Amino acid sequence: MAALHHENPPLIISKIAIIGAGVSGITAAKQLSRHNPVVFEATDAVGGVWKTCAYNSTKLQSARKDYEFSDFPWPNRDDPSFPTHVEIVDYLESYAKHFDVLKFVKFNSKVMELRFVGHQESTELAGNPGAYVSPLPGHPVWQIAVQTNNSEILQWYAFEFVVVCIGKYGDIPRIPKFPNNKGPEVFQGKVLHSLEYCKLDKDAATQLLKGKKVAVIGYKKSAIDLAVECAEANQGPEGEPCTMVVRTLHWTVPHYWVWGLPFFLFYSTRSSQFLHERPNQGILRTLLCYMLSPLRRGVSKFIESYLLWKLPLQKYGLKPEHPFEEDYASCQMAIMPENFFTEADKGNIVFKKSSNWWFWKDGIEFDDDTKLKADVVVLATGYEGKKKLKTILPDPFRSLIEYHPSGIMPLYRGTIHPLIPNMAFVGYIESVANLHTSELRSMWLARYVDEKFKLPSPENMLEQIYKEMEVSRRTTRFYKRHCISTFSINHSDEICEEMGWNSWRKGSWFAEAFSPYGSQDYSHKN
Repeated sequence: MAALHHENPPLIISKIAIIGAGVSGITAAKQLSRHNPVVFEATDAVGGVWKTCAYNSTKLQSARKDYEFSDFPWPNRDDPSFPTHVEIVDYLESYAKHFDVLKFVKFNSKVMELRFVGHQESTELAGNPGAYVSPLPGHPVWQIAVQTNNSEILQWYAFEFVVVCIGKYGDIPRIPKFPNNKGPEVFQGKVLHSLEYCKLDKDAATQLLKGKKVAVIGYKKSAIDLAVECAEANQGPEGEPCTMVVRTLHWTVPHYWVWGLPFFLFYSTRSSQFLHERPNQGILRTLLCYMLSPLRRGVSKFIESYLLWKLPLQKYGLKPEHPFEEDYASCQMAIMPENFFTEADKGNIVFKKSSNWWFWKDGIEFDDDTKLKADVVVLATGYEGKKKLKTILPDPFRSLIEYHPSGIMPLYRGTIHPLIPNMAFVGYIESVANLHTSELRSMWLARYVDEKFKLPSPENMLEQIYKEMEVSRRTTRFYKRHCISTFSINHSDEICEEMGWNSWRKGSWFAEAFSPYGSQDYSHKN
């Protein structure tokens, strides 16, 4: 690859940059549109991973009305089927066109580097808790180097504020580490990551899998979908089974009903979330939460009983040892494709549980001394989202991305890093409805940029972040994820209060207590 050259001035100066035009990027651009933001998108389209990294069979894991912008409902929002990734991309593109967001986007423009050029005092906030820095100070704080259309020349821009929306998925695969001489280099078959697989068209994917002994490493949503595609490509007598290598089991659900009751009743209403610990709760509520803990565990057991009745988890040794609520609290609950266990019953999907494995020349070897022959090994092992950030952020900010020991990026309201000035991150906090989560935080961010309110001191912001981390640590063993699913309504309440909105969004106390909260509840200020 040819060396990249840095373009000399003139420097292109503007107010706000947004990096990425996925779900978070386009909603941030819409909310910040009065400032004419410049949106840098590395590809030639909006949509993010839905556009660039979706399997042919990938579908949304929720109904349309649970994945829509507050002011742009789906045209067929009452359709109970889960939309395909093609439908989702169409919806996102329609949103961008409807609100004229595309005029802000520079396509095929990859951000390669950021430089901090703000005043020195901006980097000393941690030592001066009372300090306040304007989000738009009137002079550049960040410079951004951009590569356009794979050019060898980098163009530099300067901005007062930067919004990072490149997300945690795609771009950089997480590859397991192996002992010496036991990695992919000794395997005589083909090894690829799900990131590479998702870029294949349907014919190429079928050709890769058909008639091959395939091992899929992982048991989260991408691995499950991939195993189904592998099974579908291997129908008939010449087909080979797909083996899922499972290290950590997680609860999966067939649909959003539990013993005839809608799933939202258990976790997505004020009354249901009242059972769960939340940040900033007083002594009385802490005591009440402790007294109600048997009921909370009972809800989890109730859901588990249905899943064990509905799905053959015990038959295939797929029953997790931990409670269901721990997966829900860490945003790791996955919807099981309808035909997954049908294919398993036909022998087209088989399972191998193992905590450690490595390659040998003909396949995979496990820590129980068994071996599995394979032609293709697909690593559905996730992505290095923080590494993606570290490649573009300068020091000292690069070292602040992760809070040890949890590894979570410390973000106030899931958006502002207290120690990184004039920068926001949208799309890095998880809940059961990530689109709604990104939109509400973009609304909050737009009002912060317009100085409708001021942030707390960095010290107080960090204190709030640590409280959220502690709640997660006490709720689930999978706490190394910034997931707010069990206290999402409370999180939104606090955001509304900072914006000067009424935090109770429903029309009656009954609806407040027993109706689920969604994006439509935040379509107006009230």
